[in-house]
Amino acid sequence: MVVVELGVLIYQGAQLAAVHGLTDLFGVANRIAAEHQSAQLPLLRVSHWQVDSAGTPVRVFSSYPGPEQPMMAVLVPPSIGEFTEDQAPPALLEWIRQQHAAGTVLGGVCIGSIMLARSGLLDGRSATTHWSSAKSFASRYPAVRLEADKPIVDDGDLITTAGLMAWSELGLRLVDRLMGPSIAADTARFLVIEHSDSASQCGSNFAPILGHGDTAILKVQHWLQASGAVDVSLAAMAQEAGLEERTFLRRFRSATGLKPTEYCQHLRVGKARQMLEFTNGTIDHIAWTVGYQDPSAFRATFKKITGLAPSDYRSRFGV
Repeated sequence: MVVVELGVLIYQGAQLAAVHGLTDLFGVANRIAAEHQSAQLPLLRVSHWQVDSAGTPVRVFSSYPGPEQPMMAVLVPPSIGEFTEDQAPPALLEWIRQQHAAGTVLGGVCIGSIMLARSGLLDGRSATTHWSSAKSFASRYPAVRLEADKPIVDDGDLITTAGLMAWSELGLRLVDRLMGPSIAADTARFLVIEHSDSASQCGSNFAPILGHGDTAILKVQHWLQASGAVDVSLAAMAQEAGLEERTFLRRFRSATGLKPTEYCQHLRVGKARQMLEFTNGTIDHIAWTVGYQDPSAFRATFKKITGLAPSDYRSRFGV
């Protein structure tokens, strides 16, 4: 059985209800997945990482025995109080950057979003945070595209959520990625918590493979996430990777399972899904925003990937 490790960070003032709630949520998902043995679903192992006096996270708990392994995701829970400098020492921020550089998905809940912003990883990227800290967040981190009106911003390798209790939606997003939308929906139903049914009806939101170990390709993936894959070419991607085009094509498909053009389509449609769910922009404006100059081409690609026209998607899943 494949074991996927998910780390939960315990920093000074972290909300322990979220730490243990996420641990329980992934445990419930494992139990439900065990009823679908033929699907060969992974086992989710939760580890807790306590920040020591030097500011370095140390693994202090694992839900299943076994040696440490590269983590698929690290989740930064919220804090009840306001953010303070002591909560994000330099050693912790460097550890967060190292995890991301190794291909780990980072998820921040409420103040967790501020932690990711302080690391610099959200510069040039879209993110959300708790409404009470939105104004100070925007002034302190102007390089971040803050979308405080959205409850969750899933930007592939970086996921941020806005509410103190939004750790449950973050956890369900990862269950959706790793075990599929039906397991995520069953987990939400068992725990009696809200979960958008867009994934179960239209396929999961785009979840890029990041833990493949090819640093040149991972560099390009991070670059594509930051740019939204808007106005990119095969030559530009190969140049970013420092590879000849034919070599880049072969290694990209081997690492991600998709051709670069397919990857960019999925990334753009994933961003469009979020805009259709959480904003009132016109379909043509959304098409242009995610990189399509021809709205009809956008509509055709969107329907190919999700099974619904953009207008039908919005009417069904728009908040």
